Amino acid sequence: MEELYGAGNPPLVIARGGFSGIFPDSSDSAYLFAVIASLKNVILWCDVQLTKDSLGICVPDLKLENATNIAQIAKYKSSTYPVNGVITSGYFSVDYTLKELRSNNVFLVQGNYARTNRLDNNAFKILSVNDVVETASPPGLWLNIQHDAFYTQHKLSMKNFVRSVSTTVNVSYISSPEAGFLRSIRTFINPKTTKLVFRFPENEEVDPSTNQSYASLLKNLTSIKTFASGILVPKGYIWPVDPKSHYLQPHTSLVSDAHTVGLEVFASTFMNDIPISYDYSYDPIAEHLSFIENGNFSVDGVLSDFPLTSSAAIDCFAHMGLNDPKKVNTLVISKYGASGEYPPCTDLAYEKAFSDGADVLDCPVQMSKDGIPFCFSSIDLIPNTNVARSEFSSLSKSIPDIQSGDGIFAFDLYWNDISSLTPSMLSPFSNSNLYRNPKFNETVKLLTLSEFLNSTQGLGVVIIIENAPYLARKQNLSVIDAVIDSLSKADYDKPGAPNVMIQSTDSSVLLKFKEKTKYELVYMIDEFVGDITDSALSDIKRFASSVVIKKGSVYLTNEYFLTGSTKTVPKLKSSNLSVYVQTFHNEYVSQPWDFLSDPIVQINTFVQDARIDGLITGFPQTANRYRRNRCLNLGNSTPNYMKPVEIGGLFQLIDKSSLPPAMAPIPPLIEANVTEPPLAPSSEIVPSSSIAGAPGAQPTQNAQPKFAVCFTISSLTVLVASLLL
Repeated sequence: MEELYGAGNPPLVIARGGFSGIFPDSSDSAYLFAVIASLKNVILWCDVQLTKDSLGICVPDLKLENATNIAQIAKYKSSTYPVNGVITSGYFSVDYTLKELRSNNVFLVQGNYARTNRLDNNAFKILSVNDVVETASPPGLWLNIQHDAFYTQHKLSMKNFVRSVSTTVNVSYISSPEAGFLRSIRTFINPKTTKLVFRFPENEEVDPSTNQSYASLLKNLTSIKTFASGILVPKGYIWPVDPKSHYLQPHTSLVSDAHTVGLEVFASTFMNDIPISYDYSYDPIAEHLSFIENGNFSVDGVLSDFPLTSSAAIDCFAHMGLNDPKKVNTLVISKYGASGEYPPCTDLAYEKAFSDGADVLDCPVQMSKDGIPFCFSSIDLIPNTNVARSEFSSLSKSIPDIQSGDGIFAFDLYWNDISSLTPSMLSPFSNSNLYRNPKFNETVKLLTLSEFLNSTQGLGVVIIIENAPYLARKQNLSVIDAVIDSLSKADYDKPGAPNVMIQSTDSSVLLKFKEKTKYELVYMIDEFVGDITDSALSDIKRFASSVVIKKGSVYLTNEYFLTGSTKTVPKLKSSNLSVYVQTFHNEYVSQPWDFLSDPIVQINTFVQDARIDGLITGFPQTANRYRRNRCLNLGNSTPNYMKPVEIGGLFQLIDKSSLPPAMAPIPPLIEANVTEPPLAPSSEIVPSSSIAGAPGAQPTQNAQPKFAVCFTISSLTVLVASLLL
């Protein structure tokens, strides 16, 4: 790895409280997992608090109730003390000895309410600094020390603690936001073994030890150099993010300025499970790379709650390009183009998917009133256009054959009217206040199928066809004939043409294409299935060579934890059917806990463990970057941060008292779910005007009635269970 960074050393990974993104901060499991899942030289971070008997313990907050269960124990009462001049109430370590805390079952718990609390009943005891070293044997230890004046008020000395602990354990770094404290310990700290780092807090304005503003201290880096060898700053000090728009602003000169005066620079607040700048498209690897390889500077280390992601960014992804050789051949198939960054099925979404390295571009074909096939994400135009606020709003109606609820349907508008609409971004996770590229203001346009086929630049295409029976019988529109005609006119039926896949949930549609063409036929199973019967497999093989399934048909989940694997993928692959899985999102709320809020961890597990043949995503750049990272195909030398997670490993760590109720089994796909009535020949299509009053037919399905399953999140490295159980 060193050769990638020239004469400089690779950035360090500092694990804040261990792997605090999953386990309670500063718990033994958090520290152990950080050592297992990170770079070999990972540094473990400990926020030091002092107990009544002067022991240094690792707890992330001065107020113990923010990281332990102490407030739920009747024996303990809160206290009120001045902290940096502010009257503060809470439970403080200065009131108890470590023995008292342990004997009365005060345990560490998850202090971040956005993270799982299912591990809170695992009785994670509070650790002293020496306990951390004995438990995890860290390659390096970082002590963060704050509130020196507060402890002095209680006749406790942080200075004496540092002097004492330095004689018993190897401390690599000591940081503090108090310049006065760092100056006071500088005289007895050996700079060859322990580096002092001045920490800039995220929200505070004044250093309590000097009464100087942090802004003024930042302007005098030469002064900081007199008592510290480095600075630790929130990442926004380096890459500011506009607080209103959440887009990146130009980077500052802080890293270069600090390096000029001989200071190292460490960046903090790297967390996978918080919103980051829209520029990163919810990809934490992309965010890391902007701090370590942007052509102008590299920080010297990152402070992270998810050190696996930081380790992978530094060792596997830094200094590589999207055109580097592929290490795995898993197909990357777009979902409405690069719909994670542009409105779905628009020219720019497809252009971005092409430039990001997608292998196959998708076009879900809809039909206009005048019979023009075009690409759009839904037969209902309301979700992703402005049609409901247009002159066509009166066309809203209910068609139970197609969907529940009202819609404005493509077949009720002429193509000229549809092309005049303004497409809008997908927002699949707006309920979590996560939006995609909301600043988007470029002019985009929808494409006819012919325009799409003429713009794919040699890539393979997947043409998705739904609602064909309804369109034929009720609207007198033959989407199958329209697609075959468009493909032929674009020469996709000629020898040497790019690969064409025809995808549908309707077996009768695929049988019709098998009868008329030689394209690859892809059957989509749009329900969650835990298995596939032999008869259903035989039926599928009559008309398809590939299958698309949902992620929930690959791995079972419960309360956002992976619990096991289904039989679906092995059954399909044993029948020589290619398996493509959808839909891979970058947003962290879309992933089980086991995947560590990291889309790369999720992709890697589906590729390396489930052995899928292709993945379908609106973020093809993330998937393509994964295929080319240098940590793949290393055999026994594969680092833990590029191994698939152990399926169910995290769930097994939950104390029995905290286990969620068991989930009902997912039914298998049976032959009756696959078989569809044959399509009427084109010559039998009845003009829509003559059947306007006909009763609606039942919607076709290729699986059992919709089955509600819990979509969960989870991910661990293969070694985690054996080392933490």
